Amino acid sequence: ANQASTMPILSKGEHVWLDNTAGGEFEVPIGCVVKFSDTGQMQLVDDEGREHWVSSDNSHKIRAMHVTSETGVEDMIHLGDLNEAGILHNLLKRYMEKDIYTFTGSILVAINPYQVFSIYGQEFIKRYQDKKIGELPPHIFAIADNAYYFMKRGQRDQCIIISGESGAGKTESTKLILNFLAATSGQHSWIEQQIIQANPIMEAFGNAKTIRNDNSSRFGKYIDIHFTKAGVIEGARIQQYLLEKSRIVGQADNERNYHIFYRMLSGMNPEELKRLHLTQAKDYYYLTQGNSLTCEGMDDNKEFALIRDAMKILTFSASEQWDIWEQTAAVMHLGNIEFEEFELNNMPASRITNEVDAVKAAKLLQVDSKELIKCLTHRTTFAHGEVIVTPLSAEQALDVRDAFVKGIYGRVFIWIVNKINVVIYKEPPSRHETYLSIGVLDIFGFENFAVNSFEQLCINYTNENLQQFFVQHIFKLEQQEYDKESISWQHISFVDNQVCLDLIAFKPMNIIALVDEESRFPKGTDSSMLIKLHKQHASHENYLKPKSAQNTTFGIRHFAGDVYYESRGFLEKNRDTFSPDLIDLLTRSACKFVASLFVQDKKMGTETRKKSPTLGAQFKTSLDLLMKTLSICQPFFVRCVKPNEFKKALLFDRELCTRQLRYSGMMETIRIRRAGYPIRHAFNEFVNRYYMLKRGMKVSDAGNVIEKCKQIMMVTLGEGLWQIGKTKVFLKDEHDQKLEQSREAMLSERVTTIQRVWRGYRARQYFKKLKKASVIIQKAWKKFATRRRYIKMRRGFMRLQATVRMRKLTRDFKRMRARVHGFQCHCRGFLQRREFKRRRKCVILLQTHFRILLAKRRLRQLRLEKKRREEAERLRREEEERLRLEMEAEAARKEAERRHQEKLARQEKERLEEEEKQRQELEEKKRQAEEAEREAERRKQEVDETKMVAEVFEFLPEGEQDTSNAGVPEAFKDLVNREKAEDDENEPKSPPPEPVTKAPEEVEDLSAFLFPKFAQTYFQGQSTDSHIRRPLKQPLLSGLGELEQRAALAVWICILRFMGDMQEPKYRAQTSTAPAEKEKSDGLVKTLKGTLGKKFSKSKLAEELAKGGDGEPLTDDEEKRITTLQQKLETENLTEKEKKKIRKHIASMTLRKKSKIIQDVAGQLREGDGEAGAAGSDPTASIPLLQRPTSNLEKLHFIIGHGILRPDLRDEIYCQICKQLSQNPSKTSHARGWILMSLCVGCFTPTQKFVKYLKKYIDDGPPGYAPYCHERLLRCVQNGTRLQPPSFLELQANRSKKPLMLPITFMDGNTKTLLADSATTAGELCEQLTKKIGLKDPFGYSLYIALFDKVSSLGSGSDHVMDAISQCEQYAKEMNVPEHNPPWRLFFRKEIFAPWHDPREDEKGTDLVYQQIIRGVKFGEYRCDKNEELASLVAQQYYVANGQAMDNQKLMEFIPYCIPDVALQASGATIDKWAALIAQCFKKAYYTQQKINQQYVKEDVVMFAKNKWPLLFSRFYEAYRFSGPTLPTNDVIIAVNWTGVYIVDENEHVLLECSYSELSSVSSSRTGKSQGQSFSLTTVKGDEYTFTSSNGEDIHQLVTYFLEGLRKRSKYVVAMLDYTSPGEGSSFLSFNRGDLISLENEDDGETVMNSGWCTGLCVRTAQRGDFPAECVYILPAITKPSTEILALFSEQSVDAQQRMTDAALPDEAQTGDVGQSHTLEEYSLLHFQAQPKKMSRSLSKSALKRKDSNLPYGFTREPIKGALLNRVAANEELSLKAQSAFLNLMKYMGDYPTKLRGRAVSDLVDGIFTDALQHDILRDEIYCQIVKQLTQNGLKTSEEKGWEVLWLATGLFA
Repeated sequence: ANQASTMPILSKGEHVWLDNTAGGEFEVPIGCVVKFSDTGQMQLVDDEGREHWVSSDNSHKIRAMHVTSETGVEDMIHLGDLNEAGILHNLLKRYMEKDIYTFTGSILVAINPYQVFSIYGQEFIKRYQDKKIGELPPHIFAIADNAYYFMKRGQRDQCIIISGESGAGKTESTKLILNFLAATSGQHSWIEQQIIQANPIMEAFGNAKTIRNDNSSRFGKYIDIHFTKAGVIEGARIQQYLLEKSRIVGQADNERNYHIFYRMLSGMNPEELKRLHLTQAKDYYYLTQGNSLTCEGMDDNKEFALIRDAMKILTFSASEQWDIWEQTAAVMHLGNIEFEEFELNNMPASRITNEVDAVKAAKLLQVDSKELIKCLTHRTTFAHGEVIVTPLSAEQALDVRDAFVKGIYGRVFIWIVNKINVVIYKEPPSRHETYLSIGVLDIFGFENFAVNSFEQLCINYTNENLQQFFVQHIFKLEQQEYDKESISWQHISFVDNQVCLDLIAFKPMNIIALVDEESRFPKGTDSSMLIKLHKQHASHENYLKPKSAQNTTFGIRHFAGDVYYESRGFLEKNRDTFSPDLIDLLTRSACKFVASLFVQDKKMGTETRKKSPTLGAQFKTSLDLLMKTLSICQPFFVRCVKPNEFKKALLFDRELCTRQLRYSGMMETIRIRRAGYPIRHAFNEFVNRYYMLKRGMKVSDAGNVIEKCKQIMMVTLGEGLWQIGKTKVFLKDEHDQKLEQSREAMLSERVTTIQRVWRGYRARQYFKKLKKASVIIQKAWKKFATRRRYIKMRRGFMRLQATVRMRKLTRDFKRMRARVHGFQCHCRGFLQRREFKRRRKCVILLQTHFRILLAKRRLRQLRLEKKRREEAERLRREEEERLRLEMEAEAARKEAERRHQEKLARQEKERLEEEEKQRQELEEKKRQAEEAEREAERRKQEVDETKMVAEVFEFLPEGEQDTSNAGVPEAFKDLVNREKAEDDENEPKSPPPEPVTKAPEEVEDLSAFLFPKFAQTYFQGQSTDSHIRRPLKQPLLSGLGELEQRAALAVWICILRFMGDMQEPKYRAQTSTAPAEKEKSDGLVKTLKGTLGKKFSKSKLAEELAKGGDGEPLTDDEEKRITTLQQKLETENLTEKEKKKIRKHIASMTLRKKSKIIQDVAGQLREGDGEAGAAGSDPTASIPLLQRPTSNLEKLHFIIGHGILRPDLRDEIYCQICKQLSQNPSKTSHARGWILMSLCVGCFTPTQKFVKYLKKYIDDGPPGYAPYCHERLLRCVQNGTRLQPPSFLELQANRSKKPLMLPITFMDGNTKTLLADSATTAGELCEQLTKKIGLKDPFGYSLYIALFDKVSSLGSGSDHVMDAISQCEQYAKEMNVPEHNPPWRLFFRKEIFAPWHDPREDEKGTDLVYQQIIRGVKFGEYRCDKNEELASLVAQQYYVANGQAMDNQKLMEFIPYCIPDVALQASGATIDKWAALIAQCFKKAYYTQQKINQQYVKEDVVMFAKNKWPLLFSRFYEAYRFSGPTLPTNDVIIAVNWTGVYIVDENEHVLLECSYSELSSVSSSRTGKSQGQSFSLTTVKGDEYTFTSSNGEDIHQLVTYFLEGLRKRSKYVVAMLDYTSPGEGSSFLSFNRGDLISLENEDDGETVMNSGWCTGLCVRTAQRGDFPAECVYILPAITKPSTEILALFSEQSVDAQQRMTDAALPDEAQTGDVGQSHTLEEYSLLHFQAQPKKMSRSLSKSALKRKDSNLPYGFTREPIKGALLNRVAANEELSLKAQSAFLNLMKYMGDYPTKLRGRAVSDLVDGIFTDALQHDILRDEIYCQIVKQLTQNGLKTSEEKGWEVLWLATGLFA
């Protein structure tokens, strides 16, 4: 007791055992690590991370752990603690370190990791070959290799027994062993592949998902692999045991039936499922009882493909495969049969409620359905020569059905196993020769469920036999160990379970015999059987009889525990028979396969079948044979362990693992070892641990180790049962405990002494340390205090010094400042006085000169006055003299004086008037000067930007645009109304808009790109970058033509007027007959005519522009004609042909688009020719727009129109705007100029020469406009120049500098609002919409714009959305609707399908297309030829909307919303008739009968529309036939859709139809500015059509996209030349030119493009094999081509085929030689040996016709016949090595096929370089070979591999 309470001496980190069990059945001690240890308690951390505190009272629960258990061992034979806890601890430790394999001698314990490890590849297979157990870490390959080694060495059969619970990994272990044996055999023969491929088939039919395992084997199998004496696999044989047939008819919750059912339904194509009448797994009763239809991590579709491949490899014929599928499908249909019970002649009878499934099953079984129904509901018996037919109750009928199903499936499974054995088994060459064999037994483990039945009894009986076999084997191993160590041992016994085996099967009256006996009695029941068992075995020690008589179970005490079996159902399962009527019916089946399954039952007859062996007897016989086979083999054991029930990685359930170890018999190993000497220590380990028990002994002492061990044991144990072996000490458990107790006591005593001395030493050291530290602290404190006082005193003196110095400096500064101040006063006074004197002198001088000037002026006046007076006096005197002659002198004097005075008065008056006039002129000049000053002052004031912007955009209406649906086409009004209704219900009215796409911008330094620098460099003449207000004499930039120069000067005038730098001209009267309002209303129609001129109007571009880009504008007569046709279509009763013709004509007209600017330019091209010459040098003389006042809108259109239509003028326009903005003194003009800049940068882009200068200029602009203009410029550069001027919507947004908000409507009525700008394209909006609504496949969706009765597609490309809106405004203007408010709408819909379109991949897209189709049908866009088709579509719509319940009232209300009005108003058509027709279609439809999901119906509608109306889902392009075969007309419309390319005329008559299989290539080219884009279509026949179109590049890209996509997905190729197998084996395919080859396995068109060799089936010869990819042409088709198309290839010339092949090659494969110097070609001419003239027969003719196919320095697919270099070819040995290296090089690069597909890459690399490393002369040869294969190599994969080899070569040698 005292010893038990003593706490053992343990230190931190030691490992111990903690017995903390609570008495559970599967609880064992757990390993722990000491974390904290004290005298009173101890803290431990166990293996699972939990902490335990152990006090001294519980110290008996702690036991020391053996050193081998601390670190873990790979072989548990070496465990010192060989007990349950030690084994479990070792397995846990290794499992957590991801070591899942552990040995126990030759027994391998494998723990399922539930994750994938990369430890099973070829590298590991080679590593474990020829290695004994223990040389390498434990592995499943080690067991397989040792079995193979012992078989070859001892010429003795081997067996590997794999056991474990379900989910422990038995099946996977079996696969790994088979793969290892196949690889080790080394032959890679076909039989090995067949053996491996048998697994997928047997797993599919015999494995199922259970609660414990997703791939649980529900049968046992023994695979016997046969080898020759040399170890080569020759064949195999498979035996199956006890298939669990009850799973077919019932499964537990969360379990599945056998895999094959689900894989068939998932992997078969719709046609096969239709033939078998199959749908989905959820529709079958036998497959849904476990409520689990899928299995995580398992793809049933792919697995079914693997099953089919495996059947092909195992030579299952197509008819045999189909027979198996039919029987499997019949089982599913039989499970759906339900019975109802009724009373017939006072007897219970039954009948089938729904005979549909019975009829389907009978059809698959090829028997009469009525007879099958009768056999299922009645039983026929024979009594006294009479036939008695007895009806069956419903319960009995269900039992008959289930027994029938189990019988069919069980026999099919046995047939499959026998078929596999026939294929893989090979008879010995002679009777005297036998094969060696390795058997792999994959058997079910011990089972003990809540309810155990007959299957569990058989399984546990099997495990009892295997346990007996296992225990006897372990006993032999233990005996070998003692003999090896020379230990004398006796009386070691082990538990023998022979008693249990006798009870079950060996002794007379055993359990199986009693069950068989009761099974043969006609009236034998489960109850009578149970009574006999109780009576016979109640006293048996291993038989467990229940206490209650009502209990229907009996128990057996097995080696792994007690198991109770439920007796109900025992006899039925043991008999394993079913109705003789059904056997007789099946033997009469028209299907030979079905009849053959039951032919043996038919031969035996009824009485013979009763005496046939029962299932238990058969199983016992098979098991006896198996045990006999195992007994003559050398066994290896693999025990698989499941770590947890949750299938999770790194989760270890201790109790679960303990239970499995016990069930597997591993604990019996422990019992056998414990009967002997379970504790074993190596000599060195023993001495190192226990040397202190012998006083005076040291580890380092020299001496015999064995003697030391004996001395220690004699001192401690005395004489006992311990023994000394050759390498180990063997002890009993009590010896080990005594040694540990003595060691702990010795350690405790010595540790106490050491602690006492050590603590005293530590206390003294601590005291000395404290004393030393105190002295140091005192010294430091005194130093600190003294220094602090010193620093304080020094700081005081420094402050005193600073104060004194400050006062001295202040005094000196004030004195100096006073002196400087006085000096400054004198200096300033002197300067002022000198300046005053200078100014006064100047003033005096000015006054002097001015006074002199006045004096001189006065002098002149006085002189003139004197002269006038003298002249007047002279004249007076002359007058007086003259008058004197007439009168008296006095009178004459007076009269002369009077006249003189009058003249003087008149002269004075004239003088005064002259002075007054001069004064007025001075005042007028003064007033003008003052007014100019006031104007200048006004301009200097701040500009009211809001008012100025309002003045600029005075033409815009106030408020928001009206969004009414007045102009929406009739087919779209319901969407708009629905949108408005939803907006009224939901607030806010519109969803939050998506942001506009930002233009990507790279940060770059633009500091050097200044506009003044550009002006100085590129401006011509004396032009500068500064603002001016006068017209230019010449354009700013040079290099412009005559017309562009005139246009540039006209644009300059318009810019000056827009910015307010030039006044508008006065209005002048119109000279033409049309009023001025007409010219103004025409807008830009007459604007640009004067700027173009005569020559340009005659160019081809003018003619193209005159047509409006896409066609001529519609005249009034044409529009009236359209209106008439529409009315006629709606009102008159026309034939379908007439209606179709009218619809097509309207469709072709609606293709054309309005182009505002292009029409205006066209009008000006035709006018103004005569005015150009008369205009002279005035650029505005011939431009009416510049001769009258114009609005700001007209000016904008004039400026921007030139920028759009004249690329050469764009830089000129931007330079003119920048010039007027530079140093502009007027802020109003400056602001108007930036508004013009913001509009221009959103419409057209500058050239690359000027773009950076413009960016820099904008960045330096005002903050209110610079960011806005910068972003618009980047967006315009990103998306390209516009085709139309800004729309009113854009001008509204530009006025407020806000983005545009565009509402876009979907076909389901929803609306999304997106932000846009002037550069936004249809592709950007489509991309935003697809992301917003979550479309997975955005291809084919386009943006449409609708206005009035017109709908136009904008596509999803680079078309500008604002251009379309501007066109709508132009069209609205022509329709007399306000131009600023056209009622256009944007819609998002499907335009074109891809050939590989699958509606299942995109549910959202399918919904949108579905809505589009049903709307199109309603409004006449899509029309059905027959009423039945229309009714079927409406029925599908009704099913989608209302489900499978048909309500006539709802249908009557539903019809008007689905059927077109024309169909409802047709003669003889009423709603009632339509309702009856729709109801009939609804009733017959598959979706109502099978209750299909509504989404699947939508997908069917989409696929119907895709196939029905391919032309309506097309992209149309106008084109002109330029060259090629003649067509009825050259002006054509090209329609591209998923079926091909169609050429139609304007009436939509198909002129030419080409499917994609008929097209060999498509190419495009941009021929020039005046001719647009051209593209060519080349057919397989060799015809080449060339068209010109403005959309040529779009057509080329679309057709190329379809062709490349089809080629990548294609499974068909056509041979372009004859090819014959080189003769290496059957893996090569021979074919003739024109043969169709179907690609197999995973190969497709993309594989052919990227690899050198492919695998396929030649349709003509039905042979399979490998072929070179360069010999075939990939057909762009996903379905098998017709014979007509194949005939086109056969008729082709070789040149045409060569062109086709070259066109199909990637671009990089068609490139020629790049360089000419230092090439392999030149080197080959000097150093290569001459090529042999003889060629192979298969390729000689074709190779001559292919260019450069035999170049000595170029790529080849044939092995070389000798070395390339002359000096190597001279040596025969080296030449052979060069040939071998080249062959390895070709195989490495994939240019040459090989059977050794699994061969390691390293072997090929070694074959290339090994000889070159030994012989220097071969190094140049290797380099030449590599470069040769890289030259003109058109295969991407091969080229990549070649560069890898070249990289390796450069690293190995030079």
